[in-house]
Amino acid sequence: MKHIILEAMNTEAVVFDVGKLAAHLGQLPDSRDRRGKIYPLGVILTLVILAKLAGEDKMSGIAEWIRLRRDAFVTLFNLQHRRMPCLNIIRWVLQEVVVAEELEEALQRYLHEAYGGQESRLIAIDGKTMRGTVPRGSSQGVHLLAAYLPDEGIVLKQVMVEAKENEIVAAPELVAGLDLKNKVVCGDALHTQRALSANILAGGGHYIWLVKNNQPALLTDVAQFFQPPQKSAGWPLPPLTHTVAQTTEKNHGRLTKRVLTLVADSQAFLDWPGVRQVIRLERHVSCPLTGRQTLDVVYAITSCSPAQASADQLLAWIRNYWGIENSLHYRRDVTLREDAMRIGQPSLARAVAGINNLLIGLSRKLGYTNLASARRRFSAQIAAQLHAV
Repeated sequence: MKHIILEAMNTEAVVFDVGKLAAHLGQLPDSRDRRGKIYPLGVILTLVILAKLAGEDKMSGIAEWIRLRRDAFVTLFNLQHRRMPCLNIIRWVLQEVVVAEELEEALQRYLHEAYGGQESRLIAIDGKTMRGTVPRGSSQGVHLLAAYLPDEGIVLKQVMVEAKENEIVAAPELVAGLDLKNKVVCGDALHTQRALSANILAGGGHYIWLVKNNQPALLTDVAQFFQPPQKSAGWPLPPLTHTVAQTTEKNHGRLTKRVLTLVADSQAFLDWPGVRQVIRLERHVSCPLTGRQTLDVVYAITSCSPAQASADQLLAWIRNYWGIENSLHYRRDVTLREDAMRIGQPSLARAVAGINNLLIGLSRKLGYTNLASARRRFSAQIAAQLHAV
């Protein structure tokens, strides 16, 4: 078995050992009959991953890419048969042979064992629907809720949200299998739930929840922290102690200033599990060309104490959480063309999503911030090395 070298950005070359990956994936349970095993399971999955790294996304393109490199792969993997798995075999393996959850776990474990990391504190939880799985005339398709490390580009785990459920039901299952010690879980207002907050605290972690109209009483109480104190004759009240962090940046012709105000709930005013601080985040956007200005205000709560998270740290974490749309969902939807694929079987869709998560994480581990550029480089490197096999 030979190596395929994928060059890391601005660092030493990193060995992408296809033999090690094939052996790792070969440990997955294989439901095929022994008499029908022409290709080892790990080899089939590795071929699919190589095709994806080289820029192929659709199942038909992946199968053709593999077939056109038959001689190199026969030599590379020491195969006994000189034909490659066809489109139907690839679809069948991903859809029926491997269990999607086990494939996801194996790929995440491979990234950890081969490239380390997965130690950053912030875990962003968010869901997305694979639009290519939505049947015509329907509004529901495969919806996956992911636990994501924004600083590393790694999906730790994802669970499927069943058709008659929502993310509120799926979120406890998602966090149940995670090591939450010293981690901070951040989620949108949909996940601002008492039970989920208690589960995270019980697991040794902390939370940051955005607060919106789905929790009207909580939203009203949080907003009270940032209102001027009511004055009564003879009873002057000082404003609550607060800290402020802000950032200013200019991009796409717009000037954006974010101001985060942080107040400690030292008197346990809020009736919410473990809350320690409340947050008001203002987003001022101005366009110098048009003169248009907008102001967005959101509120949030966190179980982190002032000693555990300052205003600057919380602002950075919340901004990283919002980045999940560009760093994960956009890359899967657009760069990897996930939404353009018409997939009727949920198990196949989830397997494709798991492999896409691997590509995003691997490219980040190799130092690439632009996934499309990384795949073009990988394609050239893989082609050159397969030609030399």
